[in-house]
Amino acid sequence: MSKRTWPRIKTATKNGKKMFLADARIGGKGERRYFDTRVEAETWGQLQRAKRANEGESAFGDDELARYGKTVRDAVTFYLAHLRRESASVSIPDAVDELVATKLRAGKSPQYGKDLANRLRRLAEAFPGSMLAQVTTADLDGFLSSLPVAPGTKNTFRRDVRTLWSFASKRGWADAAIAKHTEAARVDSDAPGILTPEQAAALMLASHDDVLAAFHAIGLFAGLRVAEIRKLDWRDVDLEGGYIHVSARASKTRSRRLVPILENLRAWITPIAQTSGPVVSKELRTLHEHARDAAGITAWPDNAMRHSFVSYRLADTGNAAQTALESGHDQSVLFRHYRELVKPKDAERFWSIRPTSADNVVSMTVTS
Repeated sequence: MSKRTWPRIKTATKNGKKMFLADARIGGKGERRYFDTRVEAETWGQLQRAKRANEGESAFGDDELARYGKTVRDAVTFYLAHLRRESASVSIPDAVDELVATKLRAGKSPQYGKDLANRLRRLAEAFPGSMLAQVTTADLDGFLSSLPVAPGTKNTFRRDVRTLWSFASKRGWADAAIAKHTEAARVDSDAPGILTPEQAAALMLASHDDVLAAFHAIGLFAGLRVAEIRKLDWRDVDLEGGYIHVSARASKTRSRRLVPILENLRAWITPIAQTSGPVVSKELRTLHEHARDAAGITAWPDNAMRHSFVSYRLADTGNAAQTALESGHDQSVLFRHYRELVKPKDAERFWSIRPTSADNVVSMTVTS
């Protein structure tokens, strides 16, 4: 058998199953193995040829592999696993679609699915035409570091990327470790950014649309998360009882809570409240950006409305347990991030923000 054609690859039947036999015997001595695919058989054959060319297995990288506690067989097993994943892999858009569909079938909310898809589609745009198994850890690190967002948001993207690779690993499309080994962005432990009383007042003054006004008022003066407001129905806003009911379905923590309707919030939402229907009944991104611009807020802190509520509420009540209960936070988070962030005088000015009508022109009242 010549070196050029050795080892010989041929089809064979084993236990009634069609397989590929790689025969590396010479003079009746040596090894032969069965494989499920021709690619696997050829790969093993290539390694045998390399071993023979380097005067036997001991010369075929044995010393190099031994440095890492590995053998040639370990190398073959690793490479074959890589080839299987690559041959079975799918495109990034297809993987994203399948992940989102699976999450929705498992009970995740439509908004979760939409947000997940939007973030991961940015990943697909960064690697057009690539199969999932072709993307490396270095590729993912480059993608994450290039995102023009805050470190905390980069880590949100990283979380979703890891979710995608973990999902793909279960289906044999990629190695979960590729995403797991990416670097997390450093997030400074500074107190969260909040709006000043003047900024909050200006934002409400610029909220000419009723839906936008309800969105901003409930975010600022009840502290609901944006995702919670999007799921809120006017039937959950009990003006007579004085509470907003955040259901377990709407809550990030999957636990229901009652949030008091404080007096300035009542003043804002009473004229625009409905008996039923979604509080946020349309897309508000453009309206929100216009209101921010009109209010002169050039830098919008992450979760600015919720962080403002928690900070000013804690300063007003001095009661961490109560504020934690109202906001759906863990009490330790309040002490770690919000304690003494706001002076009582500023809290008093924040909670005095109310609409007033004069000649059908809405103005603001902020006590000094």
